[in-house]
Amino acid sequence: MGPLLPLVPRSPRRRGPGLGAALLWAALLGGVLLAVRADPDPHRDGAEPCRACRGLADSFIRGLERTEHEGFGGGNTAWEEEKLSKYQHSETRLLEVLEGVCAPSDFACHQLLERSEEHVEQWWFHEQQQHPDFFQWLCVDRMMLCCPPGTYGPDCRSCAGGPRQPCSGNGRCDGDGTRRGTGLCVCSPGYGGPFCAECGDGYYEASRNKSHLVCAECYQACGRCTGPEDSSCLRCKRGWVLHEHRCIDIDECGTEMAHCRANQYCVNTEGSYECRDCSTACIGCMGAGPARCKKCNKGYLRDGAKCLDVDECASAEEPVCTGVQEVCENTEGSYRCVCAQGHVRRDGQCVEDKPPDAPEKGFFDDVTDDEVVVLQQMFFGVMICALATLAAKGDMVFTAIFIGAVAAMAGYWLSDRSDRVLDGFMKGR
Repeated sequence: MGPLLPLVPRSPRRRGPGLGAALLWAALLGGVLLAVRADPDPHRDGAEPCRACRGLADSFIRGLERTEHEGFGGGNTAWEEEKLSKYQHSETRLLEVLEGVCAPSDFACHQLLERSEEHVEQWWFHEQQQHPDFFQWLCVDRMMLCCPPGTYGPDCRSCAGGPRQPCSGNGRCDGDGTRRGTGLCVCSPGYGGPFCAECGDGYYEASRNKSHLVCAECYQACGRCTGPEDSSCLRCKRGWVLHEHRCIDIDECGTEMAHCRANQYCVNTEGSYECRDCSTACIGCMGAGPARCKKCNKGYLRDGAKCLDVDECASAEEPVCTGVQEVCENTEGSYRCVCAQGHVRRDGQCVEDKPPDAPEKGFFDDVTDDEVVVLQQMFFGVMICALATLAAKGDMVFTAIFIGAVAAMAGYWLSDRSDRVLDGFMKGR
């Protein structure tokens, strides 16, 4: 973060209405967003206070860089330089920077901006020359959310190994740069000790000087070593034994070190072992497959070295499946009773596999949409004829027309349905 342009000394001033309105707008926007996702714990979403403040400070500096050359348009250079000089330190520029500091969804930033309003204004109008590092001034000195690098905790104490090179440069200090943490070292892989100044288990010193240590990995079986070769072991990892500076794999399966369940067998691996399940044909085994059984399981019979499946369906003197239309089906180590071909099991019984009888159709079951339309038209025709007959006060001509219309409708509707109509009426449909 480079220093800002030097400012011309200016007298203290009160906050202008434009700046107050901008900060109020930012605070309201942040309040609305926070109301949508109200959370009593501001750190629940992972926005650690120092990280949030650093993000705000970095965004603020980027805004200054973005607006650094605003006001130049070409033409009268002297006039533009004078105009730019005024803009560089103006309230207008501060407003433009603040409007873009926080992303719309960055709730922690909006909340922090509202809290730091007075500090931001004070730095902008009065403190830039004396304190050009905005992050240091805001986050460390004023709001006390962060610590200088190499320090930690509420009082910004030095990390293990010192603030200049915490953890010897081979790890990270817990809480480094924040007001939290323990200050203890979390060493990088291959390094150990309270200051990460030693090689960890399985690593050796490849090089070292006054300020730096480089650790390299030992041979895979070595817990401690003097070099990368398999003959440079000083101590072995678990599962190996040291012999003349070499680590030899221990066969746990040939010793009492392996612990497998009753129906499992042991398989040796590099530095360890595995327990695998015996074959289903076995009760206890010495290896994989039905030829390594100690004893045959129920449903199996030993034939030479192997335990073979017994076919209960073929070997039984009497049928083992006694239900109607049931047949026996052999399975591995057992059998099952299934329905004969062409039959299915319903309610525990094997019955013939045929679709159930379809219910008899009613009078209007097969009426199509087109036929419904015809029925509607006929109905309205009958109604018109009836009204006409009544209007004619019993005139025989209109009565004949009415009877003819009814007969025509009945003939059309019943012509290809006479059998079903009669059957429907007989059955009450």
